[in-house]
Amino acid sequence: MKANGETRGALESCSCSIDVIASIVPYERYEAAETFRSLGLMTGEGGALFRQSAPAKSAIAELRRAQAEADVRCF
Repeated sequence: MKANGETRGALESCSCSIDVIASIVPYERYEAAETFRSLGLMTGEGGALFRQSAPAKSAIAELRRAQAEADVRCF
């Protein structure tokens, strides 16, 4: 909302985006991707596991594709 101006139109676009992402990515996969993404921000070896492992890359890529689709459909 902040990035899009805090207007009613922005609210509708953001709501649409959330709905599109939810329709593409099951909640468990979304939760895993967000966990990988946030823990991947740690520096050093601890964060590398969450950035470089195959499951992390797969989950984050799936979430990014869903977010891109939501951007196309809603904004």
